[in-house]
Amino acid sequence: MNDLTAIATRLDPTPFYRNRIGDFSDRVPGPELVELFDQSGYDLSPLEKLYAAANGQRFCTHREHRHAIRRRWLASPPTKNEGAVLNHALLFERKGFAGEALEQLSRWARVNPLLYKLVKLRPKWGLDFSIDYADRDGNVFEILHFEYDAFVCEHIQARVDRYTRMFMSIDWDASARHVLACRDEWIDLDFAAQSAWKCDFFGIEHERFKMVAWER
Repeated sequence: MNDLTAIATRLDPTPFYRNRIGDFSDRVPGPELVELFDQSGYDLSPLEKLYAAANGQRFCTHREHRHAIRRRWLASPPTKNEGAVLNHALLFERKGFAGEALEQLSRWARVNPLLYKLVKLRPKWGLDFSIDYADRDGNVFEILHFEYDAFVCEHIQARVDRYTRMFMSIDWDASARHVLACRDEWIDLDFAAQSAWKCDFFGIEHERFKMVAWER
């Protein structure tokens, strides 16, 4: 059975914020505006959110206090509670800085070097697909969790196109039963080894994510 529907399948290739922000006048942003900085993921720092707003970029809450530029990729019926159930399927983006925005940050960074975290930030795009299984016999596990990041939008867009077709064609309930039958092969493996086993089972490339976005 496959009940997935496509919500958004196109990434925004725009890589940079270019407009400066005007909230500081002669003040330099302090360390608190880059605190809890996520150098390998997509969580936006407070200062990045200010640049997003100044550049007309929408972002949303992602896991409680976090915010990210993300959109729903695939969806399944919201009331489904057994069998193969989509956990999430999301597309992510994180922008770098150019033009006046980069000039502004570079000037500030000479006073507050922590702002080089943004100056050196490379644009990054990614996809995240997770589908689970649960039944009334108490079996519950992740059928497949696949994440992939790249610093080139076209590399992720090609995968979005490929995996949209693939993930919407798989009989996930039947696949889950096959994965469950092979449980002894993967249940005691660690996270990375389980992921590799399941990617091999479905005949897809291995995951690549948590790529640190700072340039040299």
